[in-house]
Amino acid sequence: MAQLWGGRFTKETDKLAYQFNASIHFDRRFFEQDIEGSIAHAVMLEKQGILTQAEKDAIVKGLTGIREDVKEGSLVITDEYEDIHSFVEANLIERIGDAGKKLHTGRSRNDQVALDMKLYVRQEILETDAYLKELLETLIRLMEENMETYMPGFTHMQKAQPTTLAHHLGAYFEMFKRDRLRMKDIFMRMNYCPLGAGALAGTTYPLDRSYTASLLGFEGPTLNSMDSVSDRDYLIELLSALSTIMMHLSRFSEEIITWNSNEYHFVEIDDAYSTGSSIMPQKKNPDIAELTRGKTGRVYGALISMLTTMKGIPLAYNKDMQEDKEMTFDAIDTVKSCLVLFNGMVKTMRFNKAVMEKSAVNGFTNATDAADYLVGKGVPFRDAHGIIGSLVLYCIGKNTSIDALSLEELKTISPVFEEDIYEAVSLKTCVEKRLTLGAPGMDAMKEVIAINKEYLKEEWELQPGILKQPLEKQVL
Repeated sequence: MAQLWGGRFTKETDKLAYQFNASIHFDRRFFEQDIEGSIAHAVMLEKQGILTQAEKDAIVKGLTGIREDVKEGSLVITDEYEDIHSFVEANLIERIGDAGKKLHTGRSRNDQVALDMKLYVRQEILETDAYLKELLETLIRLMEENMETYMPGFTHMQKAQPTTLAHHLGAYFEMFKRDRLRMKDIFMRMNYCPLGAGALAGTTYPLDRSYTASLLGFEGPTLNSMDSVSDRDYLIELLSALSTIMMHLSRFSEEIITWNSNEYHFVEIDDAYSTGSSIMPQKKNPDIAELTRGKTGRVYGALISMLTTMKGIPLAYNKDMQEDKEMTFDAIDTVKSCLVLFNGMVKTMRFNKAVMEKSAVNGFTNATDAADYLVGKGVPFRDAHGIIGSLVLYCIGKNTSIDALSLEELKTISPVFEEDIYEAVSLKTCVEKRLTLGAPGMDAMKEVIAINKEYLKEEWELQPGILKQPLEKQVL
């Protein structure tokens, strides 16, 4: 058992207790972050005169070699090590000797793991943001192509007013845009370096924490060493944001599942994102949408687990906090895979435009506009509302739509109706009259699409050191 402690103990840890305590089977995931943080720490130690240049160079070279060997597969991270920190340090000492034993000077595993997790999460936020942006680019393209694709808008799952597919998709565009803003906020708020906090009370060595932070692309060092090693609220924020992303994906998935049904037939999901039945040869199932909807609960579970884990932990570090990793890793993986597959499904989905338009016509979505027509002829709105209600009832009895009635039939309901009623209640007119910003009218949609296309051109302004790899090339 390779571990970084033991001098105070008189016998080895029970094997089962060791395995229960060990984290190597999941924290091996951030071996690159552990090495990156160690390189920055070594460089700072040399700058402060705690290491010689020769020692620093040997450490950086050894760490770089470990990273490359792991990536190439010639060095395997095995379960004989307690955690990723002991794996890296043990292999470093084996390669360069006593100089490797000096790497941990002024550092604890508490601030080391806090750093590793922040470096890892920071990278994952950026990758998740890239997937969100790809989905937004798909949506903006579909919006541009479907400004005149008419469909029913719904309230209470009942057809309410006519809208366009562009307008409907635009609602999800705004949701995912806010998701990106939440991720960016979390990134900026968490981007402070905990390294140098030690176990909980800092260190007596003259560390330059600001220099270490700058090497790693942080805004600066954290300002309280106890908070530095026990802070996990950024993970709670992250899991909350990931849960919100999944909630939006799940709502969208629910609609696609409904639209894909035989009863609606608004969409045809591409074969590449559908599955069949082992017994029913006619079936084509929307499994990607269903799994996305289902996996939402998995991410919610990670958030609840993290909140529950953290709720009773006194300051500062406690082993409970080791539980933060697996649930966070799983939530991140789940969201990223759902975003990639969901985007592929939407990008290749075929919309049955004629069916969508017919559904809007047959659902009396133009009833409000018919009432507004009467108001325009001098009928008080409340009376107009009652007249159109009677008109809808008449249409239901005849299994027809408002625009399919003859003028004579319309006049039996109200003599105010004239020939211009047909243009007033056409889907095109109903939609085009709605020109306030955010509405489905053509001019309003063009303005919104232009705004959002400019938004998609924007890039994050990151600290210079962020994602600049490899670090050793900057410091050797």
